[in-house]
Parts: sequence; structure tokens; C-alpha cells
Amino acid sequence: MELKIEGKQITLRKLKKSDAPSIYQNAKDFEIARYTTLPHPYRLKNAEDFIKTTHQKMRKKKDFELGIELKETKEIIGMISLMSIDHDNKNAEIGYWLGKKYWSRGIMKEAIRLILNFGFKKLKLVRIYARVMHPNIASAKLLEKSGFKYEGRMRKTTLRRGKWMDDLRYSILSSEFK
Repeated sequence: MELKIEGKQITLRKLKKSDAPSIYQNAKDFEIARYTTLPHPYRLKNAEDFIKTTHQKMRKKKDFELGIELKETKEIIGMISLMSIDHDNKNAEIGYWLGKKYWSRGIMKEAIRLILNFGFKKLKLVRIYARVMHPNIASAKLLEKSGFKYEGRMRKTTLRRGKWMDDLRYSILSSEFK
């Protein structure tokens, strides 16, 4: 399945084997792993294995894990996903990360708009939700700016490097997406 979603600065697309080095370069920073499920240290082999897994999941239409390609360089600088797609109940979880040198440029806000449009228009989802590890306030603010509503806090849901993190839950409904 060929999937490309065009934006102004970026294209969301299916990963290729040749994307492994750029994924590795952008994911190896501790700041990326800090509030995500990415391993740290992140190795090239992690990126290669991840690409294979994304292809398997996409074939099953359970997850759409797309690379964020910067149009000016054609390089993958991050990831955005619709995961755990529940076709019966028309909902899915969004997840994302972006290479640190691309932060604060509006790239992730654009990627979120593109994937929400895909989820609501193409997949006919009704609800898309997100989990943010507290204290990742930057991600929580980004979701709010993207139209997500805060739903609540789930205490001690994730153990990261020996420390418990709470999950902040957010969602957006198709009727709220403009």
C-alpha cells in the first residue's frame, strides 16, 4: 500500500529501508526517548527493525506509522502514527516524535493536522486519542493547540528508567476537527 500525505513543509509517508539512517540520527537523542517508548540508547538496528514492523502492521490496517519527510531534504525527521485502530468503535491512538533540531518550527502541528484529516476523512474515525507522559508539557500544549481536549490523568501508568510516569489523556472527535 502506497501512502503519501502532502503538506506545506512535510510529507507523511510509508517508510523505506533507506530511511533507517535518518530515523536513527533523529531518534538517538535522549530528549526524544525521554517521554516516548523509544529505547535509549537508540541504535541503527532499532530503526531497521522498526521499519520492518511498520510494514507488517500497515498491511493489517491496525497501525499507520508514517515517516515525517522534510520536503526540502527528503529526509525522515520524525514519526507520526495512528495506532491500535479499532474499526468497530471508530477510534485510534495518535503517537509522534520529532528530531530535536526540528522542534518549534510548526512541523509537528502540521503533521498532526495531516494525520487527523487522514483518520477522520479516509478512515472514517470518530475519536482519536493521545497519551502524554507527564511531565511532557510541550506535547500536552501541542495537542491542545491542535484541538484536543484534556480528559484526565491516569496515575503511574508507565515505568521509565526506574521512575513512574502518569499518563495525561487527550482526545479529539471528528465533529471537533476543523
